[in-house]
Amino acid sequence: MHNIVVNHSKIIRICNRLAYQIIENSQNDELILIVGIKEKGFKISNIIVDSLTKISTKKIELKYIDLDKSNPKKYIKCDLDYSKKYEKVFLIDDVLNTGKTLMYSVNKLLEYDFNSIKTVVLIDRNHKKFPVKVDFKGISLSTNFDDTVKLNFKKNKLEAIII
Repeated sequence: MHNIVVNHSKIIRICNRLAYQIIENSQNDELILIVGIKEKGFKISNIIVDSLTKISTKKIELKYIDLDKSNPKKYIKCDLDYSKKYEKVFLIDDVLNTGKTLMYSVNKLLEYDFNSIKTVVLIDRNHKKFPVKVDFKGISLSTNFDDTVKLNFKKNKLEAIII
């Protein structure tokens, strides 16, 4: 048994709004760099990049961070180019639970010497165990601590559910 908390059309609207917030925060930047946390954060990043390309003429790059979410010390990889100088990055994930994934991802991005790292999440559950501040969030969702919020992809449709 699960309850749908955010349906596909609302997720698209939220991603469009997040794209506008990213544009507003990038007014002085020539490049908008988006880094999505695989798998689901990267899928949300793709939706946001689609929106950005419709509303902005700025150059947009989409990259990823891939990590073992159960043991991020064991495996974390990013496809950014060390030889390229980036000013600002927007790090995107789907659901913020404890903050562990976002914390390890930000730590990885620190290797690239950004002037600014902004965090973006579709759903913030407010159950953080790590000191992570989200700069842009789609929605805040109050849940019980033992609930699981999951983003599902069914037949090219997205939905956020509570299990």
